[in-house]
Amino acid sequence: MEVTVQTSSGNKALLSTQEKRESNARSYPRRLPLAIKRAEGIYVTDMDGKQYMDCLAGAGTLALGHNHTVVREAIENVMQSYLPLHTLDLTTPVKEAFIDEVFASLPPSFAEKAKIHFCGPTGADAVEAALKLVKTATGNRAILSFQGGYHGSTHGTLGISGTIGPKQKIHALVPDTHFLPYPYEYRCPFGVGKEGHGIGITYIENLLDNPEGGIVKPAGIIVEVVQGEGGSIPAPIGWLKELRRITKKRDIPLIIDEVQTGIGRTGKMFAFEHAGIEPDVLVLSKAIGGSLPLSVVVYDRCLDKWEPGTHIGTFRGNQMAMATGQATLRFVKENHLPDYAQEMGTYLAEQLNSIQKEVSSIGDVRGRGLMIGVEIINPTKQPNRIGSYPAYAELAEKIQQECLSRGLILEVGGRFGSVIRLLPPLIISKGQIDEVLQRLSEAIKSAEAQFGLR
Repeated sequence: MEVTVQTSSGNKALLSTQEKRESNARSYPRRLPLAIKRAEGIYVTDMDGKQYMDCLAGAGTLALGHNHTVVREAIENVMQSYLPLHTLDLTTPVKEAFIDEVFASLPPSFAEKAKIHFCGPTGADAVEAALKLVKTATGNRAILSFQGGYHGSTHGTLGISGTIGPKQKIHALVPDTHFLPYPYEYRCPFGVGKEGHGIGITYIENLLDNPEGGIVKPAGIIVEVVQGEGGSIPAPIGWLKELRRITKKRDIPLIIDEVQTGIGRTGKMFAFEHAGIEPDVLVLSKAIGGSLPLSVVVYDRCLDKWEPGTHIGTFRGNQMAMATGQATLRFVKENHLPDYAQEMGTYLAEQLNSIQKEVSSIGDVRGRGLMIGVEIINPTKQPNRIGSYPAYAELAEKIQQECLSRGLILEVGGRFGSVIRLLPPLIISKGQIDEVLQRLSEAIKSAEAQFGLR
């Protein structure tokens, strides 16, 4: 049977069709109005023939960029072998090889005591599984999460995410969820800057030990080592070490959500490795599937107390994603891409700091590895007590539009929708980074001029 692919129409026609037929909840096409015809490496070409540099990369899913050779070969090998494409949770040689690669990528001390559970194809489903796992293992019900954290948009994960907008009309979210302050230096929740990191840890420790603190012993604490959708905010290394000490001392499972930070993105294979700690539960998706949908939970076997069928899902046996995931993991390790991401991320941040001196609307440049956030502020307004200016969402949106017109795709997110987020493929070259920086710099200056800031 021949599959018909609409290739003759341009962006406008396909976007019009999409608007008529797709849900009002769609998001990216509103900010990035294009239809993609072809993609390779860091580049995508739209239906009108215009080429873009993609620094969104499937929200971090495309670690090796679009249509990388090792990914295509893995898909072709599966197709030629007549392996099943769908197996529920029945095993195959492809699945076992994937698990071997995952465990070989983990710190040995964690891998030797780890078990893995395959979830539905989204990171949110893996987070849901992690919550059920720790609640079952501990018999407790409270979950502690962090302000600004994002863990998915399902009913359960929305309940433990800091984002408020999507919650406004959704009632009866996960009960016994409590939010803790995250170490966001530029907008310190305690209004003191760096000193707030220690205050935050003291607050958490006191809250857990206070018999009148209002929170029963938690089933788990979930955290992102670098908050992604929250604005590319890296947690300080010392803060992470202290959080691990606090949870371990009190026998509270620590869930680390690495859906976006995992597989080399931050300069280590896994972001928690920067702090020299290990989680009790590790949530992985996005890049773990090598471009295709896949999610897993890897956890300490002492928590493996749930019954058969406790967390199931029809599409947890995506063999093609396991093949592409294994190929991607192997390529990332053999080519030392975590180290490369650290090197290129440092260069990118340094150049952004230079651009910051040339413009007036960049309040903060931050991140880890190739996960960078540029906070856009309104310098004409009054700064707060630690010198941070108000967020400027409208200007950030205009910068995104100016970038798109210059052939650069990037995301805007973070608190108040004011953070330009850069998540390029890990294979981006230094020359390509220079081109990204040039287009971004021009976009910022043009947007500032339109807003009367130049």
